Amino acid sequence: MKSTAHAVGRTVRKRRGSLRAGPGPRLRRRSIAATGFLAAVTLVATLAAPAQAVDYPTWQDLQNAKSNTAAAASQVAQIQEMIAGLTVQVAQTQAESEKRGAEFRVAQEKLDEATRRATDLQAQADASKVTADAATRQAGQLAAQLYRTGGTDLSVNLFLDGQGAGKSADALLSKLGSMSKLVERSSDVYDQAQTARNAAQALGDQAKIAQTEREALRVEAEAALVAAQAAAEAAANALAESQAKSLELDAQLAFMQDAQATTTAGYEAGVAERARLAAIEAERARVAQAAADAAAAAASRNSGGGSTGSAGAGLGGGYVRNGWAVPASGRITDGFGPRPVVCGGGSCSKGFHSGTDIGAGCSASIYAANDGVVTYAGPNGTYGNFVQISTGDGIATGYAHIRSGGIFVSNGQRVSAGQNIASVGSTGASTGCHLHFEVRSNGSLINPQPFMADRGVPLG
Repeated sequence: MKSTAHAVGRTVRKRRGSLRAGPGPRLRRRSIAATGFLAAVTLVATLAAPAQAVDYPTWQDLQNAKSNTAAAASQVAQIQEMIAGLTVQVAQTQAESEKRGAEFRVAQEKLDEATRRATDLQAQADASKVTADAATRQAGQLAAQLYRTGGTDLSVNLFLDGQGAGKSADALLSKLGSMSKLVERSSDVYDQAQTARNAAQALGDQAKIAQTEREALRVEAEAALVAAQAAAEAAANALAESQAKSLELDAQLAFMQDAQATTTAGYEAGVAERARLAAIEAERARVAQAAADAAAAAASRNSGGGSTGSAGAGLGGGYVRNGWAVPASGRITDGFGPRPVVCGGGSCSKGFHSGTDIGAGCSASIYAANDGVVTYAGPNGTYGNFVQISTGDGIATGYAHIRSGGIFVSNGQRVSAGQNIASVGSTGASTGCHLHFEVRSNGSLINPQPFMADRGVPLG
């Protein structure tokens, strides 16, 4: 038999080394595009590289070893180490996935904050330019009025005008006072126009700097997403391998430890029967879930009317209209915008709520709000377990705080509106079970409530 405990050790050590490899030290923002992309590519290549194969023992190997006491003891030790190696491998890849997911969340939050700052500065610059333009027009009008009354030699013109018309000194002084006020007002308006224009220029310069910073952070966030995707897939593959082999290894270990030397065929039959029963149970659960989803959809259709009627609040989760679906059932517990920091699960959120919270119960179904491709499925820092779906036309929807083991889709998978993609939990910075639902347009966060209401599937 080629399988040995050393093979497992080598595999675990190799994977541990691979997973610890990460992006190099960060350079300045101006070089982040190249370094971030290179780090992401390196990580993907490392995680995607096939690990050294482990030669698991065959049933014939065990049958042969069982006739020899020393060989049997060695075989038992090897199987036990393989089982432990699988457990370690799953733990390591999961830890790496959580680390990369947390880095992705931090990078995304920095990008979102920079986007808001750049947008605010540009809005202020535009407003200052409008003020400057209005003041400039007003100053021009006053200057034109002043010119029509006598130009620059105002005092002489007033005196001559007064002498020719035979007006009194009081009339001359009154007119001179009025014109002096006009000159003063014109000067004030001009100063205001210049101040507003300077402010507009300064704010515009700051907006350009903020936009440059935002672009660097966008590249960094994209690199973090690629790294998180690779780590999440590695963790999922390790878990699948562990689940696939653990059942057989457990049966083999039981066989080697059985003092009565039960036949190999008997254990193989037992393994097959357990697998058959597990498949039946999984199918039952799937059918039950499908029935529950269908009943919820039917109830929502009955209460919300046909696809051409006007939708109202309280539509059931999974209700589909015009290609869009309600992501979960429940009332809105928090909206989009600034809010106090929320702490839970050992971490704290930012002071800006980037989506809408729906108070669905623990383990309640979460549905894809739109047709699209899963661009991320895995841990995501303060978001806990997270799924993001892209429509391919600049719109992306996000689903956060999913329960452990509650993600039912994988990276790159195509999904349909109303498809059950996950179940509600309270992972990440959360104080109770709910769905955090968010929408992005061309990468920027927008308020999900009016967006979904415009599509006939209001939230809450």
